[in-house]
Amino acid sequence: MSATAGPRKRVLLAAPRGFCAGVDRAVATVERALDQYGVPIYVRKQIVHNKHVVQTLEKKGAIFVDKTEEVPEGSIMIFSAHGVAPAVHDEAERGKIATIDATCPLVTKVHNEAARFASEDYDILLIGQEGHDEVVGTMGVAPDRIHLVDDAQDVKSIRVRDESKVVWLSQTTLSVDEAMASVDQLKEHFPLLASPPSDDICYAAQNRQAAVRQIAPECDLLIVVGSKNSHNSTRLVEVGLEYGARAAHLVDSADEIDDAWLKTATVVGLTSGASVPEILIEGVLDWLSEHGYNSTETVRTATETQHFALPREFTRARTRTELLDPPRSKETSVSADTEV
Repeated sequence: MSATAGPRKRVLLAAPRGFCAGVDRAVATVERALDQYGVPIYVRKQIVHNKHVVQTLEKKGAIFVDKTEEVPEGSIMIFSAHGVAPAVHDEAERGKIATIDATCPLVTKVHNEAARFASEDYDILLIGQEGHDEVVGTMGVAPDRIHLVDDAQDVKSIRVRDESKVVWLSQTTLSVDEAMASVDQLKEHFPLLASPPSDDICYAAQNRQAAVRQIAPECDLLIVVGSKNSHNSTRLVEVGLEYGARAAHLVDSADEIDDAWLKTATVVGLTSGASVPEILIEGVLDWLSEHGYNSTETVRTATETQHFALPREFTRARTRTELLDPPRSKETSVSADTEV
């Protein structure tokens, strides 16, 4: 190395990153529906919280709507990976809309537990982000029994009917650390607080945060690819800063990277949220390479093998007509398939 040469610019590429099993299933559900049933296919809310994914599916013919009443009678509508309240299923049935449920099976499991605890007359403390699509759907399962816990102030203000019958549930896209910090606070106020019988917290959020924790201390700059409405993506920025990254930024794509961020950055960390396709990471790597970051090291902290089968509607109905006009013995709307 010459005397004038500076430190070697390099990229630390976090793994795991990008699509989790639930997101992969949801996106594949829309693509399969377009291919098998043809356009138009309506999707209630963003199928996943990523601008690029939504725009790509729109170009293929998917129509995204905010409310069920925006969907014409006799149409096909897909529920997003975040899930919906039972009332939304009822709206679709009244509107004579055939539905395909792309809800992540982990979210479906939380819905089932909420319904069961409500039937057993528990007060349910739901740890999650107010206004998040998943939280809205889960609260709709038992609105008279569920209390949202978004921050410490919520913990102090909760009033329950019987402190011996209180249980916590969590938004799946929180990490274990985030959820358990809230659980610890809740137990100070509700010593008899019960826990759900199984681990509902999404493995993907925990794994992606663990990878960021590993690389953050070395990073002059951490770039997180993800959309601003993606909780798990924005949280990766926070985790990076908490664990030692000198700077961290969220971008939807390479187009949003500011050259000024690189002025004092020798080591750049790179990761993406659970709803981000790998093509966007590849775009950032190409952009960094053009700016002298030609050395890339993958830092892996976990290997993910989970897979969710597509919804059963694709095997029960081979054509649009069969899906829209099923035999009377079959339900118009089928819950998410939880096979793994």
